[in-house]
Amino acid sequence: MSAVETFRALHHGRSPADPLVLPGPWDAASARVFEEAGFPALATPSAGVAASLGYEDGRTPAEEMFAAVARIVRSVSVPVSADIEGGYGMAPKELVERLLATGAVGCNLEESEPADSGSGAGAAAGAGAGGRAGTGLKDAARHADWLAEVRAVAGEEVVLNARIDTFIRGAADPVGEAIERARLYVDAGADCVYPIGAPAEVLPRLRAGIEGPVNVGAPPGGPSLREWGELGATRITFGPGLQRRATAALREIADQLR
Repeated sequence: MSAVETFRALHHGRSPADPLVLPGPWDAASARVFEEAGFPALATPSAGVAASLGYEDGRTPAEEMFAAVARIVRSVSVPVSADIEGGYGMAPKELVERLLATGAVGCNLEESEPADSGSGAGAAAGAGAGGRAGTGLKDAARHADWLAEVRAVAGEEVVLNARIDTFIRGAADPVGEAIERARLYVDAGADCVYPIGAPAEVLPRLRAGIEGPVNVGAPPGGPSLREWGELGATRITFGPGLQRRATAALREIADQLR
């Protein structure tokens, strides 16, 4: 079985008590730690990688992000999915070629307008052409068309995780709109959807309305991994949370050295 087949299979046939847990390495060293701990696959966080490279979240040049992903992939033998943000403005063919060149077998793609378009946190007054004014969300139908192009180019070589941003962009009905967007994105070829920021209490409603695997981000102090699975999560990621915890631990070490 190829790496992409292995990774896709990990999303299916799971019991609610056994969600797929994907730690987020930010460099080669952290990737090896997670592999040695026994995790069957990994998912890079764009914010964690950005921090490791000295950039703010959303400001990493595409060249550096793809190079970082390639170093992570080379350092481990398990499948790796890469958070490549909103695709860096690349056409689907170029984006898929650059992703596959890293050795990654999956990707996370966001649906918010790029920060430079005025849709960053607290700056969502203009959603851009075809966007959702006031939220920074891309037009769902147009985004689904773009995802379908990515899928057409990638074929079965990429496990596509489509992020849904209704909970973090102030949608009037974040649950209902997330379900509708999920339907469009799954129809476009997404293997999994990721309603980022969805609180635990709405996950059963999302699970009931969404066909296929659902990714959740597990914040510190929230439900246990098993509880997330029982609420409806198929797979669990952590964003930059693990990198930030490692940085906090390193800060304590530095303070002790002084």
